[in-house]
Amino acid sequence: MILDKFSLKGKVAIVTGSDTGLGQGFCKAFVEAGAKVMGVSVVPSTATQEMLGEENFQFMVENLMTLEPIDRIIAETVKKFGKIDILVNNAGIIKREDCIDFSEANWDSVMAVNAKTVFFFSQAVARQFIRQGGGGKIISVASMLSYQGGIRVPSYTASKSAVKGITMSMANEWAPYGINVNAIAPGYMATNNTQALRADANRSEAILDRIPAGRWGTPDDIMGAGVFLASAASDYVNGFTIAVDGGWLGR
Repeated sequence: MILDKFSLKGKVAIVTGSDTGLGQGFCKAFVEAGAKVMGVSVVPSTATQEMLGEENFQFMVENLMTLEPIDRIIAETVKKFGKIDILVNNAGIIKREDCIDFSEANWDSVMAVNAKTVFFFSQAVARQFIRQGGGGKIISVASMLSYQGGIRVPSYTASKSAVKGITMSMANEWAPYGINVNAIAPGYMATNNTQALRADANRSEAILDRIPAGRWGTPDDIMGAGVFLASAASDYVNGFTIAVDGGWLGR
């Protein structure tokens, strides 16, 4: 049955940025589809664990600004759950400043988390998939700014353009191992990253006027695409970035 292909029963996922927002949405979706999840965030994912239960969701508090925690996260996940089948690179940061004044610190911090860590975490998990045999799924969170320039967010735009590019590059090399590498480009979502925009009445109204769906997205909106890309239903989908944006890019 086709619906069986969407099941994640018996699968194990790592989700970064699992304490709130889209990351919490991925965790909820995967657990509901049958998976066990290891969450990773710079703060405790206590609310996510309370929602999903300790049997289904465990978490680690790690700072992904550097590559140092990656091997430890993989080892702890394998220790707790026996294997890894899915990685979601959701953790990310954004810095807003005019391009003419944009600082090196704001550039480096965003690129470190949003691009460098995404690549090397994917590399480390791909090596684990190959050791295990049987392939695996890697999903990275891109952005509409993987396709557009944006305003006052040059390092975020650069990093999310990089996510789209390295998703294609990794997929080209790892598809022969049964590893599917894809990405999701969320539209304007009601998360911590957009709090300032939503608080600006004029800016929020302008954004809503541009979205055909007429509303901000929510973590629930990302769940279906996440389960699809994490499941056997997407076994022939490689190197693609799916927009979940209420129609923004098609406007």
